[in-house]
Amino acid sequence: MLVRLLYASRAQGTVTDDVIAGILTQSRRNNAELGITGVLCVCRREVFMQVLEGGREEVNRLYATVLRDERHGDVTLLDYAEITERRFSGWRMGRVDLDRVNAAIVLKYSEHPRLDPFRVPGRVALALLEELVSTASIVGGT
Repeated sequence: MLVRLLYASRAQGTVTDDVIAGILTQSRRNNAELGITGVLCVCRREVFMQVLEGGREEVNRLYATVLRDERHGDVTLLDYAEITERRFSGWRMGRVDLDRVNAAIVLKYSEHPRLDPFRVPGRVALALLEELVSTASIVGGT
């Protein structure tokens, strides 16, 4: 059974390019073995939003790891659903720097030009991610 999980969290500590690169490298390696796909969004280098797709057991286990990870605080589940097909199958773990996305796209889904994933419904955050797919704003991780 396929599931999609979307969560947001606040970074604990300084988020540098090297920290993000390390997260993505580890995710891509592990996700390939687990059959997990998804996208990591970084906002203001202090907020993460991540969508994970894959088998229920694998996704749940990975989310449990995130909950225990000291790099994440205020982990909040935004959406969880059984799905018939993946929306982000092209990425073992793609990346979006939301600070570099055209503000007009973010404003379609948010009160402000800088997305706060804690203040939007999960379905709205997923709609934004789908638009980012269609505008080729997601990079890497194939």
